Order: sequence, then structure tokens, then C-alpha cells
Amino acid sequence: MSFTNLLRVAITAILSNKSRTLLSTLGIIIGVAAVIVMMAIGQGSKENVRSELSKMGTNLLTIRPGSDMRGGVRQDPSTQQTLKMDDYVSIREKAHLITHVSPEVTSSGQVIYGSNNTTSSMYGESPEYMEIKLWKIEDGECFTDEDVKKSAKVCVVGKTVVEELFGDKNYDCIGKTVRFKSIPFRIVGVLKSKGYNSWGMDQDNVMIAPYTTVMKRLSAQTYFSSIQMSAISEELSDEAIEQVTAILRENHKIKEGQEDDFSVRSQQEIMETMSSTMDTITLILVVAAAFSLLVAGIGIMNIMLVSVTERTREIGLRMSVGARGRDISRQFLIESIMISLSGGIIGVGLGYLASWTASAIGLPCSVPLWAVILSFGVCAFIGLLFGYIPARKAARMDPIEAIRYE
Repeated sequence: MSFTNLLRVAITAILSNKSRTLLSTLGIIIGVAAVIVMMAIGQGSKENVRSELSKMGTNLLTIRPGSDMRGGVRQDPSTQQTLKMDDYVSIREKAHLITHVSPEVTSSGQVIYGSNNTTSSMYGESPEYMEIKLWKIEDGECFTDEDVKKSAKVCVVGKTVVEELFGDKNYDCIGKTVRFKSIPFRIVGVLKSKGYNSWGMDQDNVMIAPYTTVMKRLSAQTYFSSIQMSAISEELSDEAIEQVTAILRENHKIKEGQEDDFSVRSQQEIMETMSSTMDTITLILVVAAAFSLLVAGIGIMNIMLVSVTERTREIGLRMSVGARGRDISRQFLIESIMISLSGGIIGVGLGYLASWTASAIGLPCSVPLWAVILSFGVCAFIGLLFGYIPARKAARMDPIEAIRYE
């Protein structure tokens, strides 16, 4: 029989049992839709994370005290105090692949203005921090290098801090004095809003002051929590890391073969790590959803076996008028693949609809084209794999016994 005739017979058989066909495809529909949604959420989350990290600059470099930990091993507290003022000065003077550098000291606590208060994070930085992290001043101005030298009690604040303390995020708070851990700070600037990041953190709930002020008046420490830098370009980030590493090893008198007491990470490296993590999570979700496709395939095989048994006389008659075993086998394989692909088409549509709905309520979703192509490929494979046993059973029937079957 020609392929056209086989296809016509298969379609006729499928349409003659609409309810059974619908139930057979239901598992495929649910499985494909679940896989599409899981991939869409995973891909969307990964793109969202990369977008958020890119907003901080793709050429961002961060130095942290202590060696590069793997596996969350606890380190001695003294290893967290390795970044000193000499390191900051050396990087500014010697690292020609670095355009901006800012030491960082952090502190968290309560901010008070009048009868209003809120909890915020105070970042001690240099004025160059604004260029490194791509912060924009919306009102007022940033503190200056002179403020850093004098350890001036001035700060710039985020929109959330303004709203919590003054009742209106657009309130003109320039020149107002607030208290952070009982220390008065005069507001000299308001940051342009950045909103929430991918981890649900409010980026506008922040205060930035001269690092000398935070070190002397709030933290009472002589070391930095980290050093933030920006390389000349993203392409030169690796070379900049090597240059900074050499400078710090010399400063810390680390001999050849000894482990660094600091770690330098690039934004690109962080982005790759986050992408790898998101890929792993997505894979786990997709594998879990794919099990429903396996169950659906078994359901198709069961239905096809029942169909073979019910159509035994039909198979015998076809063989008696010249149909070969491979023609019968192809007929049932085509039926199985068509049932599977039909479910796949509906499942992809349902998956797109579910992804669009999830995106509308705020979940990051992006359906990759390869996910749709893969879904169709898997559906065809499932139809072929689980239709093989029923097809083989039909092809091996004895024509005479099949005609006698009641």
C-alpha cells in the first residue's frame, strides 16, 4: 500500500474512535504543556538574572577577603580582614586595566527621621562607586573626594528610604538630616530608582556614604568588606583580574605556590555561574515533567493494543487481499505517531497559553524555539516507540486465524 492510502486508513481509524483518541492524547497534551512551561520559566528566569546582572555593568570586578571558598566551608575570621587601605591605593596607582575602584564597607541598621523609622543598609564607598555600579543621581549630587578625606557625615539615599522616612518618594529631602545607628547623616543626593532585582531585593532601600565615615563612625574597623572595580572593557576583564591578583599577592607577601587570601570575581563569571545553576534547576523540572510523557506513551501503547485486538478481523481481511505484514505494521505506527503528534500540537499551544498567563502575572517566562522543536521530536519518538509493539503484533497475525476471530 502507498503511504497516502496508509495515512487515509489511519485517519479514518482515529476519527472512528474520537473519545478513545482524546483520552490517549490527554497524557501527551499535559506532558508537553508541562515541559514547555518548565522550560519557559527556566529560560525566562535565566534571562532575567542575566539582565539584572548586566545592569550593574558587565565589566564589574569584585575583590573579597579570604580564599575562593567552595562548598561553603567556614573560614577563620582573620581571613576576612585581609583587604586594607594599602591594597586600595596600590590598585588605583598600578592597575592600568582598571578604570574605577571603590573600597566597600557595609552596615545595616535603623534609620530615623522625626517619628518615622525604617531598616536599611549603609554602604561605605568612594564617589567612583556610582560609575562602577551604574547608579544615577536623580536629585542633588554625590558626595565628593573631599567628603571622603574629612569622613563627612553625608549620604545619598534610595527612593524607598525617602518614602519610608518622609512619606513620599518624590519628597525634596536634600539637606535633611537623618540618623543611622544614632549617627546623624545629611542627605546630599537621591538615587534614581532601580526597583526590585531577580532575588526580590529592593535595590532602592539603600544608603551610600563615604567609606571613611562608615569605617570610623559606624563599623570601627580598619579593613574593607570588599573592593569594587570596573575593568576597561568586558573583553579585558580576565587580564585585569590577573593584574589585580599580582598586585595583591605582592602586597600580602604571598609566596609562589601559596593560596591567595582573597578572591577576585568578574561579573561575567557570576553570570555564568548563575546561568549554570538555572540550567540545572530547569533540567530537574523538565525531567520531572517528562515523566508524564513516559506515562502518556504507555497509555498510547495500551490503547493501540486494544485497537489491534478489536480490529483483528479487519487485519485478516487486509492480509487476505494482499496487504503485507509491513503494510499493517506501518498503518498502526502511523496511527500511533499521529495520536502522539496531535497531542503534542495541542500541548504546545496549551504550554504557550500557560506561559503567557504566567508572564502576565509577573513570572519571567520565555519559550525557546528549540523547546518547541524538541517537544515535537519527543512526541514523534514516543509514538514510534510505544506504537512498535502493537504494530509488530498486528503484522505477525496469521491471516486465516485473524479472519476467524470473533
